[in-house]
Amino acid sequence: MRREKLRVTLPAVIALGSNLGDREATLRQAIAEIDQLDGVVVDEASSFYETDAVKPDGIDLSAPAYINAVILVRSALNPHELLEALQRIEQAHDRVRVERWGDRTLDLDIVTFAGLEQHDDTLTLPHPRAYERAFVLAPWHEIEPRAELPGHGPIAPLLAATYESPRLFARWSS
Repeated sequence: MRREKLRVTLPAVIALGSNLGDREATLRQAIAEIDQLDGVVVDEASSFYETDAVKPDGIDLSAPAYINAVILVRSALNPHELLEALQRIEQAHDRVRVERWGDRTLDLDIVTFAGLEQHDDTLTLPHPRAYERAFVLAPWHEIEPRAELPGHGPIAPLLAATYESPRLFARWSS
């Protein structure tokens, strides 16, 4: 008889985005790859939303639009291990980090991890700009309307205070 080890898992929220290539296929594949990570289970995925590209100087209508989504996961990995695994998935999708907020094939960000508030050289939790990003808040609100962002409170009023208007692009189906 095979004995299974009991693993403690903690909830996390991950934001996904893509504005290069087959954006929808990339996000669908990334969600599947995250679900296949040892120690990570995807519990729920939002619909896909399209938003204009945001650059350091504001909205850039000349750049390709993004498709964004949010997933709720349970992770036996610690936050840094999860971040490393997400970065490996980004790299497998040819993610290039040349300019801040540049166009990308895939962007995976940990928004929250078990309510932790921390900051170090590689990871800030919760994500430092999530509270002002409708492309994170709208899909998150869809699947977890009563969610709270540590240090900022309920996400519903945060979403209402944003200036962006994400457009529903496609419903999630596994």
